[in-house]
Amino acid sequence: MAVAALELGQMILEEEVHRQAQMSAPTRVRRFLSRFMVVLVVALSIETLVLAFRMSHDAPEYLPYVASIGVVAALLLAAWGVFIRLNRAAEALEPDAIQAAKRGDRKIEKTAKGDA
Repeated sequence: MAVAALELGQMILEEEVHRQAQMSAPTRVRRFLSRFMVVLVVALSIETLVLAFRMSHDAPEYLPYVASIGVVAALLLAAWGVFIRLNRAAEALEPDAIQAAKRGDRKIEKTAKGDA
């Protein structure tokens, strides 16, 4: 969970402080939500694996609760896929904003490599 919180903090820092690209609101929302969902699904999946191994040895009666966390992660992943699928048309409507976002990503990557 700490890694997920750190990753979310870094994402917010990049989006709000470092990024100079002007993007439309729908493009920013889609990009931010996608990055947020990646962090959330990965964190829940790792938590499910860790708890499954721990509970299988210590308290097997809690395994259904652990499985419910895994099901939530799977549902979030499926919902994210539907969201991406439905927003493909919106991306076609604003190609300039997508290109500006990609340029901003490359600029931040160059800056990060220069700092390292």
